[in-house]
Amino acid sequence: MKVRKSIFSGSWYPGNAADCEKEIQGFLKEYSTKTIAKRSLTGGIVPHAGWYFSGSIACNVIHCLKDEKPPDVFVIFGMHLHPGSPSYIMTGGAWETPFGDIEIETSLAGELVEQFSFQIETAEYYTQDNTIELQLPFIKYFFEDTKIVPMGVPPTQQSLEIGKAVADISNRLGLRVKVIGSTDLTHYGMNYGFVTHGTGQAALDWVRNENDRRIIDAMLAMDPDKVITEALENQNACCSGAAATAIVAAKQLGADKAEAIAYATSYDKSPGDSFVGYAGIVFEKG
Repeated sequence: MKVRKSIFSGSWYPGNAADCEKEIQGFLKEYSTKTIAKRSLTGGIVPHAGWYFSGSIACNVIHCLKDEKPPDVFVIFGMHLHPGSPSYIMTGGAWETPFGDIEIETSLAGELVEQFSFQIETAEYYTQDNTIELQLPFIKYFFEDTKIVPMGVPPTQQSLEIGKAVADISNRLGLRVKVIGSTDLTHYGMNYGFVTHGTGQAALDWVRNENDRRIIDAMLAMDPDKVITEALENQNACCSGAAATAIVAAKQLGADKAEAIAYATSYDKSPGDSFVGYAGIVFEKG
């Protein structure tokens, strides 16, 4: 089996299992999610900065998705794409993590490729992208035998149709599935060419309390169209297609409400005039 090499291990997150486990055990102490983890959850939204900045949020969202029966497959929606981008998918092989390789769920991926137009990625030929890889050690650690279907989905209506199909095909194949959408929120400051509200505390307050709040509210309302529109208009999500598609899939799997478990910014760890917002959200069956 051909294996896609991890390219961010050793930089954005630790490069070996022992150090990854140490980080993960520390992350689990940062948020109290025991009550949430007991609920019936179909998926969530995670950030994808380096673990130092947002790993704790992503880790706790994925940990919340553990239940009595582990999922057969995690479908991970991500990649930094715009409305004119193609969709991307891996349909075979495996992806390397410090805890071992994660195999691709070929039956689900294969049926999706039959229904929709994708650019196929392989272990040798792929777009370098952090949005999916940063989640894989968490998935492998908490769900040792679970397979994945990694996808890049742009902010388009076809992506929302893909999300619905993920749930429908999984149900038909008898696969237990969890879905996650990987996105960071507002990228503010000169480093990102987005300085509409000046600098300093006023700018930070605007991002935290207004710009990020709007996109988080759309996610909590489980409104995929609003998530896409909001992000395209106000630059408050870098992968709105991933978040919106995860919402559609989660709803199709039976989720009818969402809950935020964490919010932070990179400013919290590294104060400066350029910073990024992060949110962790889970989707729950009523």
